[in-house]
Amino acid sequence: MTKHIVIGGTGGIGAAVARLLQAAGNDVHLIARDETKLAALASELGATFAVADVQDRASLETAILAAGPSVDGLCYAAGTINLKPLHRLTDTDALRDFEINALGAFRATQIALPLLKASTQATASILLFSTVAVAQGFTAHASVSMAKGAIEGLTRALAAELAPKIRVNAIAPSLTKTPLANSLTSNEAMATAIAGLHAAQRLGEADDIAEMAALLLSPKSSWITGQIIGVDGGRSTLRTKG
Repeated sequence: MTKHIVIGGTGGIGAAVARLLQAAGNDVHLIARDETKLAALASELGATFAVADVQDRASLETAILAAGPSVDGLCYAAGTINLKPLHRLTDTDALRDFEINALGAFRATQIALPLLKASTQATASILLFSTVAVAQGFTAHASVSMAKGAIEGLTRALAAELAPKIRVNAIAPSLTKTPLANSLTSNEAMATAIAGLHAAQRLGEADDIAEMAALLLSPKSSWITGQIIGVDGGRSTLRTKG
């Protein structure tokens, strides 16, 4: 049996990942800000949990180390979707997006490193999250693309540094129907229009992302590291209309 930390565990994708990991027989340690949601999900899954804000290193460290003395996987699923044109973005916007998406991932990985190194598996695994917008370039995405672009650089740097004991990969989703994306997906006309931009002709579901996440966290992906993997309905590479 393996043990995995899921940070952002009460979010749409984080919770879906946790459920798949638990269903596969793994132990899960959940970390998020909302204690009520955490407790409910932990009870459902038989998981351990700790409350922390990724912007508070001290609370994050306490929460991660509570999973010890060793873990086999770290999934950092905390994130933001802050879509504003450049002229409306403030330093506060950019710093918050960077801290939650990128610096939080850096902190979590740094804190969890001794636990991952103590894994008895052939390889431990770290999973981060980018976005299709880094590679594609979308309007009103300057802040989030900057932060997620840092995630892609971090993924490759850590994959090189921590090899061969620890694998590091990232998933780059397109728009996925989660509570975080509700401002975009709750408008039926907007959701339909965006879905039509994908070769798959639909928006993503949390389970679409979670299936790949569970694979990358498992020993079945032991020869995959340093990769940014698009789970995006074809959005990053395909255009089906002229």
